[in-house]
Amino acid sequence: MPRVAMLAATIFLFCFFAFSRGDWMFSLLFLAVSIYQVKMLIDYLDRSNENIASFLDSIRFDDLSYSFKTASDDPAVQRLHKELNEAMMKLRNSRREKDSEFLFFKNIVMHVGIGLIIFKEDGKIEIFNSAARRLLKINRAETIGDIKDVSESLVTVFQKLRTGGRELVRTKIGDDFLQLSVYAIELTLRGENVKLISIQNIQSELEEKEMEAWQNLVRVLTHEIMNSVTPISSLAGIVEEELKHHLQDHQSEPLSSEQLGDIHLSLQTISKRSEGLIHFVKEFRSLTSIPKPRPTSIDIKTLFDELTLLHKKELIDKNIQLNVSIYPEDLTISADKNMIEQVLINLIKNAIQSFEEQENKVIEIRASLNEKSRPVISVKDNGTGIDPEALEKIFIPFFTTKKTGSGIGLSLSRQIMRQHQGTLTVKSTVNKGTEFFMRF
Repeated sequence: MPRVAMLAATIFLFCFFAFSRGDWMFSLLFLAVSIYQVKMLIDYLDRSNENIASFLDSIRFDDLSYSFKTASDDPAVQRLHKELNEAMMKLRNSRREKDSEFLFFKNIVMHVGIGLIIFKEDGKIEIFNSAARRLLKINRAETIGDIKDVSESLVTVFQKLRTGGRELVRTKIGDDFLQLSVYAIELTLRGENVKLISIQNIQSELEEKEMEAWQNLVRVLTHEIMNSVTPISSLAGIVEEELKHHLQDHQSEPLSSEQLGDIHLSLQTISKRSEGLIHFVKEFRSLTSIPKPRPTSIDIKTLFDELTLLHKKELIDKNIQLNVSIYPEDLTISADKNMIEQVLINLIKNAIQSFEEQENKVIEIRASLNEKSRPVISVKDNGTGIDPEALEKIFIPFFTTKKTGSGIGLSLSRQIMRQHQGTLTVKSTVNKGTEFFMRF
């Protein structure tokens, strides 16, 4: 402002002496002073522009070490340089804090126990942490393609998975077979699309669960088989003793009607129990021979209408109210209709059998979309519920809380849902009810 005011005053004096007084000597003097002031103003503006340009270049090229001298005699220049230096200092402090945070989080990522790999769309690896290196037994990898030497199938999974995708991969690395759980999420880093892959070796956990499952299965199988074999063995022993005494004494008289009746009854019981054992084995075999699903588009409303009609008589006879809700009303799923019907029939049957002597018996069948827009079907009852100990075992083959029943229905249902890349889960509270969830 002072420079402009002085320039304006000089120009005014030039005009005054030149046009009012006609004094050309003073006019030329003030003209020369005006020209000099214009030059100084231009130089000042150029210096200011250069300073601002230097400041912007420092930011552009990420060089925050530049500083501006404040030794000028011009107060305006001193003020400009001071403010630019303060702005530069704030940027340096901000950068220092961000660098510290970046190093902090990078150290966490590098030393976390889960294997983490971050790579760009072109395959260039940004982060390859220590856990991932140990797991894959590789020291250096510049691109995702470098991991193909370890496992080509694993790299294919890395590239195929999208956000939220999860897959189990069994692969051999070195001399060891690993069961890897792979999870992916897609992110944007500095304007570029990157993919974060987490990998965990769950081999030991699977082996523990497998052993636990085998132990539970053997326990249930042993119980069921012993229930059939023990009376068969006992009755066979009784028949053998009866016939042995008769043969050893060389009795010529035929067996009495009472003896024959006892033997016939024993053989009849043996036959029935043998048939039951054969049926049990056939059901066990059915667990290992579930067919592959043949997906079609299923209208949920039509499916629920058919199920309601199928169970209508039984529900009326047992005074059970059935409530059905679907949202949205035109909801459809892609699945094998016969297999999904089998699962729902089994869940509805379980719900019907869950009631004891109570007045208000209600079963609710609901279908909707979850927060990820995936279909969910639930079957809920307000029956007696399942105690926590039994709840942990209800999906084990042949485990049942019913007096009658094979105990394979829920196990088959869960396997069918797994065939559809879905899940079957349950929550239950004793004396309040049970709810099963089919998530697709």
